[in-house]
Amino acid sequence: MPKALLSVYDKTGLVEFASGLLNSGWELLASGGTAKLLSENGLKVTEVAQYTGSPEILGGRVKTLHPAIHGGLLSRDTEEDRAQLHSLGWGAIDLVAVNLYPFEATVSRPDVTMAEAIEQIDIGGVALIRAAAKNHARVTLVCDPADYGKVLDSISSGSLDEAQRRVLALKGFRLTAHYDRAISRYLDSGEGELLELYPIQSLRYGENPHQAALLLGYHPGDTPMGGKVLQGKELSYNNLLDLDSAWRTVVSYKKGSIVIVKHLTPCGVASNEDQAAAYKAALECDPVSAFGGIIASNRLLEAATAEAISDLFVECIIAPGFAPASLEILSKKKNVRLVEMPDLDMEPKVEYRSIVRGLLRQQVDLGDPDQSGWKAVTEKCPSEQEMAAMKFAWTACQHVKSNSIVFARGEATVGIGGGQPNRVDCVRIAAGHAGEKAKGAVMASDAFFPFPDSVEEASRCGITAIVQPGGSVRDQESIDLCNRLGISMVFTGYRHFRH
Repeated sequence: MPKALLSVYDKTGLVEFASGLLNSGWELLASGGTAKLLSENGLKVTEVAQYTGSPEILGGRVKTLHPAIHGGLLSRDTEEDRAQLHSLGWGAIDLVAVNLYPFEATVSRPDVTMAEAIEQIDIGGVALIRAAAKNHARVTLVCDPADYGKVLDSISSGSLDEAQRRVLALKGFRLTAHYDRAISRYLDSGEGELLELYPIQSLRYGENPHQAALLLGYHPGDTPMGGKVLQGKELSYNNLLDLDSAWRTVVSYKKGSIVIVKHLTPCGVASNEDQAAAYKAALECDPVSAFGGIIASNRLLEAATAEAISDLFVECIIAPGFAPASLEILSKKKNVRLVEMPDLDMEPKVEYRSIVRGLLRQQVDLGDPDQSGWKAVTEKCPSEQEMAAMKFAWTACQHVKSNSIVFARGEATVGIGGGQPNRVDCVRIAAGHAGEKAKGAVMASDAFFPFPDSVEEASRCGITAIVQPGGSVRDQESIDLCNRLGISMVFTGYRHFRH
């Protein structure tokens, strides 16, 4: 008669599973609380303490840590192992249903003590999982109540084979690895970094067709960026990078905003509670680059906006929701990927980049820690309208590749330049996109001016106010030039490189 050991903290579905095993001719062993529940439900079960001849000790800290249990799990299907177990009065154990103390749920409580956390570190359960998983050639491990039904079906049909046991064993090793990482994170003194990633989907290729690629998430069952793909072709590696850039930009604005991104850099940003007007203004900043780009909204995408977008070839649209009429309009563009995000949160608050033989980690740039540090440094102070435009432009330039330059009028970009080895070239690029709209616009720079040439270039196209971090040894030269040209300039005290 095959033997099953049941020792679970989460007793969801346990009685039904145990009943199914009994009906299939299995003998049941169970540890204290598990055995009690089964007995109360009229099921025939032998308690582990009775089977081993050793009582549970140390307040339940030691229950299943006994040679009769682990010998039964680790014995191979050989005459020698069977004979040795028989000589000791024990038998093989063929199935283990086990899950672990809720360590993560416990330590997530703000008032948890170290003593409480330590008591929730499961020892016996982890040992059972590893023993059964190691010996999956013979033993079936069930560490997730969601698998009870599938395992019972396979037992009933006689189709429970080594391939299925291997899948269940892998699930067990992943569970114990995750469990140990959770404990390590809680106890960590800052000496190490534990990064846990799970495959979400294989991508057709990476940046180029000859590069293999895979999308990974931080949790099992994650979806791309935590969102839901409502329609369109499968998201590509480049789509995901651009979606990330667009989403980071648009959620940095509190007002309703539209962002258009191409090749990881915004090419148009506008804020307006009239969403269609915001889209039009963002598009006008650089309509050439917008072709084939990514559009992000921090509000539910409205039908009027969807109608306007339908005239443009875009790869993806990302938003916290889509009005039913928007979905109907955009369904005519079947290849456009629509990604619905669950919220506007920027998660996680850290980001990683790979380098040769290593990783870099940093906090996400969420903008100036304190905008009260803004200081007008020129004789001419910016007007109220200029200050509002500079705050808008300052947020936008934080998301443009360095050396980032943004021209803005009101709450819309009119020219963006970035990703060049020198700042003055980026000013020229922004000016080229802005054209006549540069006259009376403001300019934001993600870092200080090493020379006053960027100020000079900005003045030629009609910029009236500049916001930048300050901090150059030549700041005074830029200030003096602004004073001679009648341009107001504000220092923020914070730099926002984005390499």
